[in-house]
Amino acid sequence: MRRKSSTENKGYVFEIIKANIIALIFALVAVLLSALVVKLFTVSDKAIPIINQVIKGLAVFIGCIFSLKRPNNGWLRGMICGFIFMWISYVVFSLLDSRFVFGLSLLNDCVLGTVSGMISGIIAVNIRKRQ
Repeated sequence: MRRKSSTENKGYVFEIIKANIIALIFALVAVLLSALVVKLFTVSDKAIPIINQVIKGLAVFIGCIFSLKRPNNGWLRGMICGFIFMWISYVVFSLLDSRFVFGLSLLNDCVLGTVSGMISGIIAVNIRKRQ
C-alpha cells in the first residue's frame, strides 16, 4: 500500500486554505450586496436569515469549485472546507457585529457548511475528471 508523501498532503491543505479564503471573500461581498438590497428595497426581517444561509452555502460551493482540483476524496475535502468556513465566518461576522452568541444557529451553520461542502466537493472533483 502506497503512503502519501508530505508534498501531496501539503497540496490538500493548500486547497482547503484557498477554498476558505475564496469562500470568505465571496461571503463578505455577498453580505454587503445583500445589505444594500435590504436597505434599498422592502425586505422582510424574516427573509434575512434565509438570505444569509443561501450566501454561506454559495460561498462554500464557490470556494470548493475554484479550489478543489485533486481527484481523490472530494467529499471529505469539501466537508472539511465547509466546516472550517462556517467557523471562520462565525468569528469574522461576530467580530463585525461585536458580539459572540453560541446557540442552535451555530450548530445549524456547521451542519449546513458540512453538507454543502460535501456536495460541492463531489461536484468539484467530478467536473475536473471530465475536463
